[in-house]
Amino acid sequence: MGAEALRAMLARVRYEVLPAEATEEKVLADVPCDIVLTVTASPVKGLEPTLDLTERLTAHGYRVVPHVPARLLRDDAHLKDVAERLRAAGVDDVFVPAGDSGRPAGPYEGALPVLRRLGELARPFAHMGITGYPESHPFIHDDITIQAMWDKRAHATYIVSNLCFDPRVLGDWIARIRCRGVTLPVYVGVAGPVQRARLLSLATKIGVGESTRFLTRHPSWFLRFAMPGGYAPERLLRRGAEALTATSAGVAGLHLFTFNQIAETERWRRALLDRIG
Repeated sequence: MGAEALRAMLARVRYEVLPAEATEEKVLADVPCDIVLTVTASPVKGLEPTLDLTERLTAHGYRVVPHVPARLLRDDAHLKDVAERLRAAGVDDVFVPAGDSGRPAGPYEGALPVLRRLGELARPFAHMGITGYPESHPFIHDDITIQAMWDKRAHATYIVSNLCFDPRVLGDWIARIRCRGVTLPVYVGVAGPVQRARLLSLATKIGVGESTRFLTRHPSWFLRFAMPGGYAPERLLRRGAEALTATSAGVAGLHLFTFNQIAETERWRRALLDRIG
């Protein structure tokens, strides 16, 4: 990836953080206010920690995108209350996955009914994101996930891809969704410079976030972090240059999974910008 293209990608990043006790302090200490933050939601702890952290971070001047998993919503009234609370905090962007809960808390099995309901509520959010799966979903066939993006295209405004460590797979997936007529811009999901010990520690805790639970369903991915030279976000970006920078790809930026290694992620971004700039 050329220096200009890489610099542009690093300027359009979103940091995914987990609503833990120290997250607010870490963000304030290390993250500039011009970086978008996304806050995960846990099926164990529910939406309250996500909403609370979102309110506190927006009060500090950050643009925050809370996760609102469909399966954590109890009913239409709950969805309306969540939307009103977020709008009151100044939120104009939400990410709506189905969620990992084995049993939905209410009538919403997946994201599409929630997106439709938000439309009936006069679209309280200017931007709404949905999930994409470059590497196969553990429970859903690839063609179904792409069809789901097609079904949601009239309601959503962008896609966030889940973690992918293979630039070839990532490029093939982007080409497939474009061939199927899905034109929504894509934020490419990339793991930050994660320390394996820290990642394993997080994965053993209950309810730390959707991204960590996704990793636990793919134990081979831990090996990528463990092997010397096995994973480096910069190398992934450079090897995926063609897929990420092609005009037809429609890549809007990077979605960095920090696993709450927030300071480390921001130091890596700044150091890389310094090297190429």
